[in-house]
Amino acid sequence: MAKKTVASIQKGEGRTYSKIIIMEKSPKTGAYVFREEMVPNDAVKDALK
Repeated sequence: MAKKTVASIQKGEGRTYSKIIIMEKSPKTGAYVFREEMVPNDAVKDALK
C-alpha cells in the first residue's frame, strides 16, 4: 500500500500560491505550447491577462 505524504511547508494558512497553465500558439511551428507558472493568489487575474 502507498503511504500518504504530508506537506510540512504549509503553516496552516492554506495555499498562498496557485499554479496557472497558459496555452500559447508558437509562431514558429504553429504548435501549441503550455507555459506553467506559480503565482500568488492575489496576482492570478493579472497573470491571465
